[in-house]
Amino acid sequence: MTQDELKALVGQAALAYVVPGSIVGVGTGSTVNHFIDALATVRDTIRGAVSSSVKSTERLLALGIPVLQAEEVDSLPVYIDGADEIDARGCMIKGGGAALTREKIVADLAERFICIADESKLVPVLGRFPLPVEVIPMAATQIARRFAKAYGAQAVLRAGVVTDNGNHILDVSGLSITDPLAMEAETSGWPGVVTVGIFARHRASVCLLGTADGVRTIAY
Repeated sequence: MTQDELKALVGQAALAYVVPGSIVGVGTGSTVNHFIDALATVRDTIRGAVSSSVKSTERLLALGIPVLQAEEVDSLPVYIDGADEIDARGCMIKGGGAALTREKIVADLAERFICIADESKLVPVLGRFPLPVEVIPMAATQIARRFAKAYGAQAVLRAGVVTDNGNHILDVSGLSITDPLAMEAETSGWPGVVTVGIFARHRASVCLLGTADGVRTIAY
């Protein structure tokens, strides 16, 4: 089974977690695109979606799914999104698509985070995938130096990328994130950091993992 087929499999499986009559939190990325396509088949059973990116919003609207702004809702029963990495505790690295800030905002509205991913994303320790960090442009060099000093890590500006919020992305390699919650808390407080792509406080409740044998469900 190809990686694309695995993504379609988990995207379809995520429909089981959509609450009829509710507003659904929708993430960003290639796996989520498959979920959006699946969601369109049941669009008449939901009130709409809150989206974490311009690209996802465009896809939802094109498929006839109403999109609400985050500020229009008090809470969401579920937020469904992918991950660049996920560990055995449900902590994740996200931000490969540069939407991490809005993803974390929508995740914060949700009662449950349903992660959809293929089995290559499950890792024993986070950090093999470079950690995305959204930064205020004037602070990028300063924050890169701080990652080098604090963690011995290399932070590189993602070339040609401006987030939906008008900021830049640093990709930080050379990390072994054994305590995701502590690192998220520390680095999120550095001046100039908008969002760190560690999702530990907003970790997954459930992971739907696409495997050659079908969808593996991991509950945390």
